[in-house]
Amino acid sequence: MSSNEPVNVHILDREYTIGVEPGERGSLMAAAKLLDTRMREVRGAHRLASADRIAVLAALNLAHELQQLRDQQAAQDSELTRTLGDLHRRLDGWLEPR
Repeated sequence: MSSNEPVNVHILDREYTIGVEPGERGSLMAAAKLLDTRMREVRGAHRLASADRIAVLAALNLAHELQQLRDQQAAQDSELTRTLGDLHRRLDGWLEPR
């Protein structure tokens, strides 16, 4: 059984109540603040856009940033795996009896 507690967040001048685990409250509040900031940035660039369009554009921008971070992480993981493989082969070479 979950022990969600209601948390009120303000995004683009509207209040939303969200259920969240007690230990995740801070993270949710930070995410809401980030989304509010991004939506305000989009609204500033597209003054006549509807709230729905602003939300979609902000979400798309955040999703694009997330995908870029995932791609960077995958490249770093691949490089780390390659480097560890090289080190493993070197160690095997040094440890083999001659």
